[in-house]
Amino acid sequence: MPALSNPLLLKWFNAFMRLSQRALSPWVQHAADIRLPLRGECRAGQVYLVGAGSGDAELLTLKAARLLMQADAVVYDRLVGDDVLALIPGGSERYYVGKARGHHSVPQAEIGALMVKLAREGKSVVRLKGGDPAVFARMGEELDALAAAEIPAAIVPGITAASAAAACMGIPLTDRGHAQQLRFVTAQLCREDGSPDWASLARKDETLVFYMGLSKVSAICHGLRQAGLPDEWPIMLVANASQPEQQSLVGSLADMPEQLAATPLPSPCLIVVGSVVQRVATSPALKTTDIAQPYSSDL
Repeated sequence: MPALSNPLLLKWFNAFMRLSQRALSPWVQHAADIRLPLRGECRAGQVYLVGAGSGDAELLTLKAARLLMQADAVVYDRLVGDDVLALIPGGSERYYVGKARGHHSVPQAEIGALMVKLAREGKSVVRLKGGDPAVFARMGEELDALAAAEIPAAIVPGITAASAAAACMGIPLTDRGHAQQLRFVTAQLCREDGSPDWASLARKDETLVFYMGLSKVSAICHGLRQAGLPDEWPIMLVANASQPEQQSLVGSLADMPEQLAATPLPSPCLIVVGSVVQRVATSPALKTTDIAQPYSSDL
């Protein structure tokens, strides 16, 4: 009997596999049939401070998604992604209280009063905040307002921008060979009437992550260099982390202000400083659309 050709063997093999799958299908649980164990309810008269994550709806926690679909009212920020907002049912009330640099659409005191009002009306309320509600998000002030009105509150953490940016760029925020410490810093301290303790921040054994610092890049680079970090020390800027329009710049403390001036990035933008940034060049997660510049390899 002549040997079968390879294409014919392949055709027979594929047919056999299809037949096997059909025969075994009654005993195989398909992914579409899996039900995640979501329990609980969004209670009337209670406020849930929920982290919306970095904008990618798939990075929401299951609890956050459930509460969004159950709440009577959602009070949300500017940095909440459209895909996340799409999870809110059409019949739920929506209140936009977003803030942008130099412009607060609703004063913080009024946001607290709004949440109290909605809860006292017997509604279940989700206060939806970008990232994690406990990281530079005024959660403390909102908890105080709810406590003063004796409104019960619950906190649902979210993926903060630092975690999302590092994951999307394919680097660890900490690494045994690079950083034994991780510090989150609000760049608002770089304003004219205040300044971080640059001497304490200028360490080679830690990773610094600056939030809300796009307009402070020059001040950050200058402050760290003056405090002792070398000119070639790595720095990375990531805008719109985890979203389709993500952009990044990688360089050194000496050249980053010039890079940013030549290639402006949009807000929100996260700033990562530390030798872990060196790993970007070899990361499989780095997209070809990212704007990456070379940096010294002898740090």
